[in-house]
Amino acid sequence: MQTTEELKRRPSPATRPHPLAYRDGALWMGSWDTDRVYAIDPQTWSVRYEVEAPGKPYGITAYGSELRVVISHGEDDDRYLYRLVPGSGFDLSSKTPCPDLTGSYLASDGETIYLGQMTLRRILVLKPDATIEREIALPARCAGFGFGPGGGFYMISGDAELEQLRFGKLDISRSALRFEEIRPLPDEARSLVHDGSVWWTCLRDTNEIASFPAR
Repeated sequence: MQTTEELKRRPSPATRPHPLAYRDGALWMGSWDTDRVYAIDPQTWSVRYEVEAPGKPYGITAYGSELRVVISHGEDDDRYLYRLVPGSGFDLSSKTPCPDLTGSYLASDGETIYLGQMTLRRILVLKPDATIEREIALPARCAGFGFGPGGGFYMISGDAELEQLRFGKLDISRSALRFEEIRPLPDEARSLVHDGSVWWTCLRDTNEIASFPAR
């Protein structure tokens, strides 16, 4: 099993980075302190583009030529899905309530959006209108998930306190899920995205973004 020392850490362009996505050669990162989304060039580590979000960003994923973002609103922390169009910003008319008004991590296999509901310890496979197509019950708490090499589904698994984090693979096509552990991750890790070469995660509480090998 690999070790956490193999992570390559970089300073985040904004504090409390989370969530994270990859699209069109850029890392798309939200910040819980600024309520903005940033497109980062992973080669120069410069910000290509930034936009104010309509609330606090909790999940983001590439979807076609756009992105989808989970946004929290108000004291009740209700969660909604929005379209984010690169170069144009958030489409406020696209505001769609998440099922049960809760949700955080997002991932897409290119055709379908997967929404994490971590309090309920499940992932929802969503139809185009954001209604539920299928529910995936998780075997453990989760700090992020995404699709990686070979179209496989990968996850950051944690204990009851969301500590002792482990990165690994999960076969979501099976009814009985088995988590295949690959490596440990720091307890600060949140979000997970693969850029075609390496994995990326936010180290939210240390204001860093880290990459690590696929295997």
